[in-house]
Amino acid sequence: MLEHFPFYLAIIVLIVLLIMLGNRIKVAYPVLLVLAGLAISFIPGIPVLKIDPELIFIIFLPPLLYEAAWANSWKELWHWRRIIGSFAFVVVFLTAISVALVSNAFIPGFSIALGFLLGGIVSPPDAVSASAILKFVKVPKRMSSILEGESLLNDASSLIIMRFAMVAVGTGQFVLHEAALTFVWMVAGGVAIGLLIGLVFLKAHKWLPTDVNMDIILTLVTPYAMYIGAEEAHASGVLAVVSGGLFLSYHRHRFLSGSSRLRGENVWQSLVFVLNGLVFILIGLDLPEITSALKAEGISFYQATGYGLLITATLIVGRMLAGYGALIFTKIASHFITVADKNPGAKAPLIMGWTGMRGVVSLAAALSIPVAFDNGVLFPQRNLILYITFIVILVTLVLQGLTLPALIRKVNLPDFNDHLPEEETEAMIREELAKTSLAYLEQHHPADMEQNFHLRKLVTVWQKQLESDDNAVVPENVKSIYKNILEQQRTFLLARNKAEQRIDEEIIRKFLHHIDLEEEKLNMG
Repeated sequence: MLEHFPFYLAIIVLIVLLIMLGNRIKVAYPVLLVLAGLAISFIPGIPVLKIDPELIFIIFLPPLLYEAAWANSWKELWHWRRIIGSFAFVVVFLTAISVALVSNAFIPGFSIALGFLLGGIVSPPDAVSASAILKFVKVPKRMSSILEGESLLNDASSLIIMRFAMVAVGTGQFVLHEAALTFVWMVAGGVAIGLLIGLVFLKAHKWLPTDVNMDIILTLVTPYAMYIGAEEAHASGVLAVVSGGLFLSYHRHRFLSGSSRLRGENVWQSLVFVLNGLVFILIGLDLPEITSALKAEGISFYQATGYGLLITATLIVGRMLAGYGALIFTKIASHFITVADKNPGAKAPLIMGWTGMRGVVSLAAALSIPVAFDNGVLFPQRNLILYITFIVILVTLVLQGLTLPALIRKVNLPDFNDHLPEEETEAMIREELAKTSLAYLEQHHPADMEQNFHLRKLVTVWQKQLESDDNAVVPENVKSIYKNILEQQRTFLLARNKAEQRIDEEIIRKFLHHIDLEEEKLNMG
């Protein structure tokens, strides 16, 4: 381990450089990292990076899922709940069935159970890849919300499918009623355990005399506690992290100080940056070991690649059909129930269908397959499943990842009327915050407004909606009043976000972030 340490440091530096290059040439960094890992793997003498399959989920999944849950908007998730639910559960299940049938029909030695296992592994699209690509092109807010919401839940559904398939492969049987009860417990138990552990950590943050560093450490421990706790109870660790993460994210202003939120955000961004980079590099570095194992089993490189391309085509076609199937279903359902949009148009399903890049979760799931069962029998087709998964990730990332921006520009998506325009929203919120602040001062500190120069200056700032002079020395009594005003603004923004669906929560969060910064400057002044 120690002798390879310089190599690991070089990998981290390479990740940073490649992401910088991706930003410069406007290419999603997962594509560059996978290709770089693949290229590095062919250099003679390169150390082989190995991770214990039993630890792969615990190392990578909890923090990545937790950070994604914090970044998501519960308001958007609930608004688009039907389409998100259909893609995250129904489409994943149908995709797994399609892969099972195709692999059973065309890949020698693949049973339906093994096909379902492969389907569970490759069915969930990767949120990191989609987000990295969409950063370079403008898409309607509804589309990014649906993709982000889907990515939170489809990991859970695919891993549940995978778990059932593993049992079927190992035992050779599948009892429907037992599977149904197990499925209910995995879903309900995972959500309940995640919420319970989330509540425990919320109370710990509020009741214990923590400081900023302790708060950050607790947030790092939280997702692992949720995941391990649920898995030990044979529930879904993924759903536990997602549900607990959403719960704590929704209540973040109740139990974390502004300083903890600001500094914790920086720590989490750095951690997720490194983890994502390592995973995508691992995808490329893992290929030589997989191909050598396939040769030992008598499966040719071209034959295995053909199987991988077949499964990739199945996934792409299946997701495209699912996108237009959801469009048809929405139009029919709108006659009977209230839907978010009765006529989403034919262009959006095309883009949704093409955002099917696979990545982190698929790799982690494939690597987690044990080499052998508890009785010592080797797991059937493990290396072929790993190779097919690699081909699926590589082809979808390169093919769809490189062409998606051009497709979005070519399609020219309509400007959906889901959210108010960004500039209009920001101007409206600035005006409302100024009114809220002035009303608070007039009600609670009318005398101070007349006597105190600094408060009069703040009033002038809000009236003119200009920036204040950061170099002015603010007296302690004015700091106290200003902190109260900032808290009033924070309360107003949170209430405004709940009350108005058409306000983009990202804009609300930007103003909340600015309030935290103002509060931090007061604490440091």
